[in-house]
Amino acid sequence: MLSNPVYDPFQILTKIYQGGAHVKQAITDTYIEEQYRSRTVKIVYGVLENDGYLEFCIKSNTDKSPKPVVRILLKISLYMLLFMDKKRYMVTDCAVSLCKKLGKSGVSGFVNAFLRRFDKEETDSKLPKGNVGEAIARSYPLYAYEWLKKEYGDRAKDIASAKSKGVSVRFESNAENYLSKTHFVTPFSAKYGNYIFDNFVRDERFDKGEYTFQSIGSIAICDCVSPCEKLLDACAAPGGKSVLLSKQCKSVTSFELHEHRVALIGQYKRRMGVKNVTETQKDSGVFDGAYEEQFDGVLCDVPCSGFGTVSENPDIKHFRKKEDFAALEKAQKAILQTCSKYVKRGGALYYSTCSLFESENDKIVGWFLQNNPEYEIAIIDSPLCHDKKKYGLQFLPDTAFGAGFYVCKMIRK
Repeated sequence: MLSNPVYDPFQILTKIYQGGAHVKQAITDTYIEEQYRSRTVKIVYGVLENDGYLEFCIKSNTDKSPKPVVRILLKISLYMLLFMDKKRYMVTDCAVSLCKKLGKSGVSGFVNAFLRRFDKEETDSKLPKGNVGEAIARSYPLYAYEWLKKEYGDRAKDIASAKSKGVSVRFESNAENYLSKTHFVTPFSAKYGNYIFDNFVRDERFDKGEYTFQSIGSIAICDCVSPCEKLLDACAAPGGKSVLLSKQCKSVTSFELHEHRVALIGQYKRRMGVKNVTETQKDSGVFDGAYEEQFDGVLCDVPCSGFGTVSENPDIKHFRKKEDFAALEKAQKAILQTCSKYVKRGGALYYSTCSLFESENDKIVGWFLQNNPEYEIAIIDSPLCHDKKKYGLQFLPDTAFGAGFYVCKMIRK
């Protein structure tokens, strides 16, 4: 019996759109037919990546908005039709069949008619001009796209359209066993064993700690951290940076707010065979005098909007709202201000995000420097393509393998 390719993606996307689940957790929590896993994951990520455009396609071709169940079904069908080049009759038949299986026979006629008459050229002709149309075409929230245009001009189109170059893998050993697979050599291949693969299937060597999955942006941030005796990684989960930095620092202390995420750091370091990382549950935004001036280096990889990672986490574009930024700014300032007190005189303070926006990056650093004259900017560089900002380095998705990150280094006088 043939599998309906719409069913498993529908189950996952329902948890995301209606239940508020994050994409990776929704996939983990859903039973998927294993032989069709790659197809299912491709559809789920594809729908989320193109959500804004697919929403426009539906609104432009209906008199009133369909109910959520039907809308999810249409998004999956449109994605298969437009981006996977599936035959219209096959997509339509699968959608109608699922309607009936879900007990929605009453709307199966509407779904059938919508998919059979849908015309991409006619729909695209209805796209608004200017920023609104450009944002819709790239499935980018309008407020975020307008910020990109303000900061990067026409380059915003390429930044918002940038896709991940693949799976970023950092090898501890035996990389040569995998390099016959299609891959990119990164600026960190020689130093950190980092390569990016078109497709990479995890095997038993992962559990032995021979390699790990770590984004090139995360590696670029670690590369800007100078070797030292005692380092604090202030927002450490799931532990990738702490483990990598343990190679160049005598000891690493890893703070994490949530207990279950502290456990992730412990699991990560044990898998990689690392002994000099100590994880602890701690709110990095609340001062603890026991740590005052105890570290040669402190890395604050703070909570942020995450827009630099939308190629890997497309649900960010769906969930992140403009009003979220005020709370994020408050947390960013609190963590940076608090953790600056843990740096020894002459030590280094690092601030990083996976954001594209000045409001979360240089603006926060500028605020901090104005209020903390005992700190000054230190010059850093990176072999990964970047823009030099007033205070730090900005990695952008269109030139950095799909990664968007920011990092700045300051010295306590």
